Amino acid sequence: MKILYISPEHTVGALSLWKKEHEKRGNECRYVTLYRSASGYEEDICLDLPLVSSRKIYNTLRNFAYRSHGEHGSATVKEGFPPVWHPSNMVESLFFKMREFIWSRHVERAIMKYGLSDFDIYQLEWGMEFYRDGRFINEMKNNGKHIVCTYHGQDMRNRGVIPAIDALSDLNLTSELDLMQKHPDINYLFLPFDTSEYAPRREPNELITVSHATRNRRAKGSDDILRICTELEKEGKIKFIFIEDRPHSEVLEAKAESDIYIDQITDIGWGYGMNSVEALSMGAVCFTKMNEEYLNFIPDHPFVNVSPDNLKSELTGLIDDREKLKEKMIESRDWVVKQHDIAGVMDKLYEYYRKIGIDV
Repeated sequence: MKILYISPEHTVGALSLWKKEHEKRGNECRYVTLYRSASGYEEDICLDLPLVSSRKIYNTLRNFAYRSHGEHGSATVKEGFPPVWHPSNMVESLFFKMREFIWSRHVERAIMKYGLSDFDIYQLEWGMEFYRDGRFINEMKNNGKHIVCTYHGQDMRNRGVIPAIDALSDLNLTSELDLMQKHPDINYLFLPFDTSEYAPRREPNELITVSHATRNRRAKGSDDILRICTELEKEGKIKFIFIEDRPHSEVLEAKAESDIYIDQITDIGWGYGMNSVEALSMGAVCFTKMNEEYLNFIPDHPFVNVSPDNLKSELTGLIDDREKLKEKMIESRDWVVKQHDIAGVMDKLYEYYRKIGIDV
């Protein structure tokens, strides 16, 4: 079986992990990205397309242009079941048409060079292919290929599904629990991670180390986290590591030092993501905001449920009880191996494949 992942960007390291595990099971796998990762993850086939980027200046211009989408611009949550993407005005429509006209030369050359029409399964990260009219995937579907769409949060919450692509999808997947309530036909899959890459720490540091990394302060509640942890550091209770807009390698170094990692304290995105999975794999205790739906979905979770109101008290309680902290560190590592290790997650993915008639 030949599997091709198409993704705007290699964001959390999962693409190379999927490739490795598919190949371990005797299948061929490649992944194509439209532009280079801001975090420095390994690329396979990167098209380096113009007029799109992970750089801050591009995102600033994009947010300015998307003011017409609502009060929060590109971060405005869309209604619908599922929410659906359409250009919000004539300027936006013309921009995408112009950009894809410019892209088409690069894309068609890559399709020929790398044989991108010769795969059996097309797995579309963020529910996207090269074109928003779905022309490439439509051709693949007509040739009897299988189409899988994976959604990661903002793609559905704020952009919405792309109608031409959603109509062609055989299977929709997400690792974000709230998206299960936003699409009539979507399945849950835990984020994949190679937990064997990290030897977890089993003992807390002499001075408890707390870390937090962010690329979006508003989404994570980073200003409150920074304020509270700075207060605790001044009191001599913790060492605090704050990382903002830094390469992934630096974030990993900080997590490797940490006894406690704070993911987020807002409701903008439910629960947790790859940030927490990495930290748990290293034996850190993760603090994050868990709503009732998440608490019911994973009742055996090891997270400490926090908000701006209780973050300081929860931190203080665990910092002052080193034995409890040590127990939570061990519990965190054991849970992430059980739920997120790539072997188990891949077994579940192949189970979904078989349900739509793919013989793997």
